[in-house]
Amino acid sequence: MAGKKFEKAKALVNPEKKYSMDEAFDLLPKLKISEKFDESVDLAIRLGVDPKHADQMVRGAVNLPHGTGKTVRVVVFAKGDKAKEATEAGADAVGAEDLVDRIQKENWLEFDSAVATPDLMGLVGKLGRVLGPRGLMPNPKVGTVTTDVGKAVRELKGGRVEFKAEKAGIVHARIGKISFGSAKLRDNAWALLELIQKLKPSTAKGAYVRSIGVSTTMSPGIKIDVNEVTAKFAEA
Repeated sequence: MAGKKFEKAKALVNPEKKYSMDEAFDLLPKLKISEKFDESVDLAIRLGVDPKHADQMVRGAVNLPHGTGKTVRVVVFAKGDKAKEATEAGADAVGAEDLVDRIQKENWLEFDSAVATPDLMGLVGKLGRVLGPRGLMPNPKVGTVTTDVGKAVRELKGGRVEFKAEKAGIVHARIGKISFGSAKLRDNAWALLELIQKLKPSTAKGAYVRSIGVSTTMSPGIKIDVNEVTAKFAEA
């Protein structure tokens, strides 16, 4: 059944066409395949950068205006008043040495994001081999190493998405659920694209945004017209 639904969805997408943002996000809800769960929506942006060079790495975090639709579990490495602040903001687990021990000894990784105060990064560094490969290591570049832990927790739970360019210069980011509808998903996509444009490295050569595609968890991808996107930012 899923195969038939995919073929039906595939028939709605012209693989040769570059769709405008409006066209792409109006078409997207029609590609829904599963009736059993709310499919996630992902944006893929290929950039003209080489992430192997530190000065061409594109990395950041965006607060999506409509959130991601996902329940985000956040842990915070903090002590004293900052630990209390994190708890009051809704952190799922807060601690210092005890939290590090729990992760190390119990291999406890039931969280999606981690925040740390700067004074505890020496301690958190012990978890580099565990958290790093999973993309869970707190990082000042994306605002997860901070003294304002309350704000960080609220933003992460409210729809803050971290992203970075992979080896081929491609940024993959989740921008919501198919149930959001066209308008909210388009708003979220524009928010992400705007930040990526602002993060353009000065050393990037040639075209910066090379291609953009959007898809649900199970649907075929829709190619988006890069010229429309770059023209919009050129006007700003």
